Amino acid sequence: MTAHGVEGSRATPAQDSHQTVLLKEAIDALAIRAAGTYVDATFGRGGHSRLILDRLGPRGRLVALDKDPEAVAVATRISDARFSVAHASFAELAGVLEHFGLEGVDGVLLDLGVSSPQLDDAARGFSFRRDGPLDMRMDTSRGQTAAQWLETASEAEIREVIRDYGEERFAKQIAKAIVAARQREPVVTTGQLADIVGTAVRTREKNKDPATRTFQAIRIYLNQELAHLSLALPQILDLLTPGGRLAVISFHSLEDRIVKHFMRDAARANVPIRLPLRERELPQPRLRLIGKPVRPPAAEIAANARARSATLRVAERTEA
Repeated sequence: MTAHGVEGSRATPAQDSHQTVLLKEAIDALAIRAAGTYVDATFGRGGHSRLILDRLGPRGRLVALDKDPEAVAVATRISDARFSVAHASFAELAGVLEHFGLEGVDGVLLDLGVSSPQLDDAARGFSFRRDGPLDMRMDTSRGQTAAQWLETASEAEIREVIRDYGEERFAKQIAKAIVAARQREPVVTTGQLADIVGTAVRTREKNKDPATRTFQAIRIYLNQELAHLSLALPQILDLLTPGGRLAVISFHSLEDRIVKHFMRDAARANVPIRLPLRERELPQPRLRLIGKPVRPPAAEIAANARARSATLRVAERTEA
């Protein structure tokens, strides 16, 4: 974990044209208190963080985290005494807050998945639409690249990852094709992998590239996205102060399922079976669900196609 305190007086303008999905809806959901302490656990390019800072008073505080060194570099250019940033995964949230001397927070925002700048930069290797090195690491300072993993993984491992994290029904054929292709030459570019998948997948979903699910699966696996989410959510629950809120934006069913089940389970009281208790004596749930899942309006989807699969879920910490 690398942490930075950023001193100064105000937030700088956005650094690029990245469109933050469900921007106002997510920050509204946090119900910002002027003197509160908040966490943007996925800084990205800072759209959410800047709006949180706009709504905080002089005694408020915001801590941002991101695994991506490029995102952290953007964050360090925000000149605001109320703002701090850490180069860390949200799975390390408890340690980050301890580093900054914080025991609890009034709200946490998670904007999951890959960001537009990551997708749009061919050198990052996230997109099959632009040929580049097959990297796919969110944190480019550590870990295996996708090319390195594909070079050494067994056919069974590749099949399981594509099946489980991409929900790809042609996982067996794709894994076999990848192993056959790497015997001819190393698979080191996004273009190579996309071509291999395109050849292996004979039927195509309407308006979806055949490589979509495979790229998603390898990215999720390499970055341990679902494991980190499962580690982060219980930490957040412990760190939220009563009345504090958790807002999570997810972009595909696997991560949304984890969030949905976690919030639902924490919003249920653990009632002892057949124990005669008055209503006021019943154990209280630790979370209260706030509203229904929120999805982007048609206008936002028309302006930003990547918003079409977004879902925002919100819950509030109780006194329990």
